[in-house]
Amino acid sequence: MAAGETQLYAKVSNKLKVRGPSLLLEPLLGMGFPVHTALKALAATGRKTAEEASDWLRCHRNDPSLDDPIPQEYALFLCPTGSLLEQLQEFWRESKRQCTKNRAHEIFPHITLCDFFTCEDHKVECLYEALKRAGDRIRGSFPLVVPLALHSSISYLGFFVNDSPADVIREFATTFAMEVAVLADCTVKPCAKQLHLTLAHKFYPHHQRTLEQLARAIHPGHSCQWTAVLYSRDMRFVHYQTLRALFQYKPQNEDELTLSPGDYIFVDPTQQEETSEGWVIGTSQRTGCRGFLPENYTEQANESDTWVKHRTYTFSLAMDLVSRKDGEASSRRNGEPHRPQTPRDVSSIQALQATIARKSVLVVRHGERVDQIFGKSWLQQCSTPDGKYYRPDLNFPYSLPRRSSGIKDFENDPPLSSCGVFQSRMAGEALLDSGIRITSVFTSPALRCVQTAKHILEELKLEKTIKIRVEPGIFEWTKWESGKTTPTLMTLDELQEAGFNVSMDYRPAFPLASLMPAESYDEYVNRCAVSVGWITSIRPRDVGVILIVGHGSALDSCTRPLLGLPPRDSGDFAQLVRKIPSLGMCFCEENKEEGKWDLVTPPVKTLTHGSNSAFNWRNWIPGS
Repeated sequence: MAAGETQLYAKVSNKLKVRGPSLLLEPLLGMGFPVHTALKALAATGRKTAEEASDWLRCHRNDPSLDDPIPQEYALFLCPTGSLLEQLQEFWRESKRQCTKNRAHEIFPHITLCDFFTCEDHKVECLYEALKRAGDRIRGSFPLVVPLALHSSISYLGFFVNDSPADVIREFATTFAMEVAVLADCTVKPCAKQLHLTLAHKFYPHHQRTLEQLARAIHPGHSCQWTAVLYSRDMRFVHYQTLRALFQYKPQNEDELTLSPGDYIFVDPTQQEETSEGWVIGTSQRTGCRGFLPENYTEQANESDTWVKHRTYTFSLAMDLVSRKDGEASSRRNGEPHRPQTPRDVSSIQALQATIARKSVLVVRHGERVDQIFGKSWLQQCSTPDGKYYRPDLNFPYSLPRRSSGIKDFENDPPLSSCGVFQSRMAGEALLDSGIRITSVFTSPALRCVQTAKHILEELKLEKTIKIRVEPGIFEWTKWESGKTTPTLMTLDELQEAGFNVSMDYRPAFPLASLMPAESYDEYVNRCAVSVGWITSIRPRDVGVILIVGHGSALDSCTRPLLGLPPRDSGDFAQLVRKIPSLGMCFCEENKEEGKWDLVTPPVKTLTHGSNSAFNWRNWIPGS
C-alpha cells in the first residue's frame, strides 16, 4: 500500500473510532484494491458488505472514471410503511394505469427532509452516526400519527403535513443537518418548504378529477410507522434519462455496450446526435462503461431505481428507537441515556406492533417442471446421440447447467420449463409490488426449486443480497420419487458454478446424504416438521418473511407443524397435493400475543392459465 493511501486509511479509522469501517475496508485492501477505489465502492453499494463492494470493483474494472474523485450525493427522506404504504402504492399503480405516468411516479412515496448534498467517500460512515444521533434525540416526541391533509391544484396533488407534527419532523431534519456538519463537515439544507408527500405532479389538467378521486380512497389517519431513509445517487447522471435493459445484448462492435437483463443505463438526451435510428449512447450503472446500445432492448425506468439505500432509522411507537442497516435484525445502542417517551394509547400501539414486528413464513411450490409437459421421456426428446442437449420446443429450457455425472441426472431432477421460469418471475414481481420484506430463503435441493427461488429473488432485486439456503429436509416425499434410490441432486459447488447464489456455510437440519429412498409417510412428515422448526428458530428475533420454496407437498407438510396441527391421513394428503398448482402459496404469521401461528391470506393472488398444445405446421400443408 502506498504511503499516502496508508495515511488516508489511518485518518479514516481515527475519525470514525469504530470497528465497522475497518472490517469492511480490510478485505478489500487485502485483495489489492487501492484505498480510494475501495472507499468509492463501499459508498456506491451502501456500505453493506465487503463482498458487494468487491463485486462492484470487478464490474467497474474498465470504468474510465474509477479513479476520479467524484463523491455520491445523499438525501434523507421520511417514508411510510405498513397499511399507508400499501394504499399509496396502489394509488401509484392505478394513477399510472388510468392517467399515464407523471413526475411523482419517478420516486417512491416519501416526505423530503433535506436537499441532496455531497459527502466524501471516507466520511460516509459519519452520516450514519448523524442519522442515529438525530433520531435518538427526537424519538420521544415523534408523533403517533402524522396528520396528512389533501391538497390539489392544476399541476400538483399531495398531502401536506401540518401543525406540531410538522415542527417535530423539521426539528429532526435540522438536527440531522447539524450533526452532519459536525461529524462529516458537509453542508446540508433541511427542507424549508411546506412538508409534503407528493401523489401526482405535472400531470395533464384533464386528469386532475380522476386523480383526486383515487386520492380520496387513501386513508392517512391510521397509525403508521415512519422510517427515515438515507439514499445516495450518482451526481453525474442527475438530469439523464434512465433505461432498464430487458434483454441480453452482446456487442457486435467495439463501441457498443454489453447489456444484461436488469442493467440500468444513463442516457443524456442532448448527446444523441451521433447515434443511428433505433440506437442510443449511454453509460452502464453496473460497469461504468459508455457505448451504443439498441433502444428496443430497454424500457424506461424510474429516477429512484438507481438510488442506493444506505441506512434507515425507524420511529417505533412503543419501543426504544433503533438504527439499523437495511436487513439487519439486531438493534444497535450507543449506551447514551434515552429520553422517556410521551404517553400514548396502549391498545393502538399494541395493535400496530402486532402488524409490524411479526415473523412470517411463505411456502411456495416450484414453477412448472419440464417433464410435467413433455412426460418422463423428455430427456430423450432433447438429447443428441452423443449426449448433448438441444431445444426441440420453446418450452424446453434455453440451456441446462453442467453436472459432473452428465445430462442423464436431469431425468430424475428435471429443471423448470420456460413457462416455469416465467411463472416464477411473475410471482417475484407480484411479491415486489406487495411490499413484503423477504429476509431469508430456504429451498429444497431439487433443481426446479432452486431455480424458482433464484428467479423470485431476481424480481425482488435481492439475488445478490440474500443467499439461497438449500435444506434437504424439505425435499419431496421420497416414496413418490421413481427408482429405488434417491435422485442424484446437484451439489452446492455445482449450483454455485451454474450461477446460483447458494449459501456454502448453511448447516441444514438434514444433510443430503440422510435422505432415504421410499421412506414412510410418518418419516416424511417428521422430517418436514423438524426442518421447518429448525428454519424458524435460526434467527428467533428476526421479523420479516421467511421464503420456503419446495414441492406441492410442502404447502401442507411445512405449515401444519407451525399451526400445531397433526399430520393428515396419507390418502387425504395425496389427494390434496394433486390439486396444488405451480407457484401455489401458503402464508403463516406468528401470533406472539397468543403464542401460536395463524394461516392467513398470501400476499399475492394465485396464478391461473390454460394449456397450450403442441402444433405441427406440416399438418397444414395442402393435400397432406
